[in-house]
Amino acid sequence: MPDQLEDGLCAKCLPLEKDRHSNAAAARQREENERLAARNAEQVMITTEPGVGLVIEERLGIVSAECVFGMNLITDFFSSFTDTFGGRSQSQQRAFRNARTVALQELKLEAAILGANAVVATKLDYSEISGGGKSMLFLVASGTAVRLA
Repeated sequence: MPDQLEDGLCAKCLPLEKDRHSNAAAARQREENERLAARNAEQVMITTEPGVGLVIEERLGIVSAECVFGMNLITDFFSSFTDTFGGRSQSQQRAFRNARTVALQELKLEAAILGANAVVATKLDYSEISGGGKSMLFLVASGTAVRLA
């Protein structure tokens, strides 16, 4: 039996319990910060440096969002007809549009967490990951988080 008990815990268990509580508190704080940032994530997003009327007060850093989307079997099947006979693939276009919307929303959230009210020099990079009969769409959105005056 341990010599000393504090809060009902032995000397070996007490630090572990304190770490668990501090980690949980830190996770709650991160979640709260993300909720607040999401509320404030409706900032300016442009693909160039600001032009007339927008003045950068502070550059906060590079932000990025990475998204991977599976292209399901049906989408791939109908896309093969489009490849063969020509025309536009609505299902593929919808997948790209959805990927872009999600990635840009996540990019705004990352910037808002840093305290930014704008993202400048925004760039989207699309890639396809395929093999073994599977096809995935990979999208990286990046930019510079800034605070506008």
